[in-house]
Amino acid sequence: MSDHPPLPTAQYVRFESFREYEDRFDALIPRALAIIRVFERRLSARYNSRERCELLRAFLRGDPKRELLVVVHEARTLATDCPRLIRLALDLHPRVKIRQTLAAARQVYDPCVLVDFSHYLHRFHYAGMRAAQGLDDLVGAQQLIDRYGELWLAAAPVRCGPPAGL
Repeated sequence: MSDHPPLPTAQYVRFESFREYEDRFDALIPRALAIIRVFERRLSARYNSRERCELLRAFLRGDPKRELLVVVHEARTLATDCPRLIRLALDLHPRVKIRQTLAAARQVYDPCVLVDFSHYLHRFHYAGMRAAQGLDDLVGAQQLIDRYGELWLAAAPVRCGPPAGL
């Protein structure tokens, strides 16, 4: 008999709604203990919502070692489309890092959100909404974390200036 509690059982569910993808991400933020990694072609309007930014701010303030890492293909309109996220990045620099993929990585087309080392959301193509969520899925998450690491290395920092206004 082991003195350690059993590992949680991995859960995997598929869905096909962008709103559900966004809602599931917001529901995952409070579960995060160390790191949230995001990869998107372009950030949705929800990244500028007061609610999401407050969830992210609460996550980051919970421990000074926590990080939010974001990689996007298109960063040109970030400051105008997501001034709240930019303000968060400025307020909590360097724990919020935003990068833009270089040309060599622009062919990657499957957005994902990785929470710590076992939870994730994964869209199979940015143009569609077929997606999956894994909870307590160490193996599935690790595969996405490895891919994310490669994307991170194939991206350059985005300069976050002051937001244009809220």
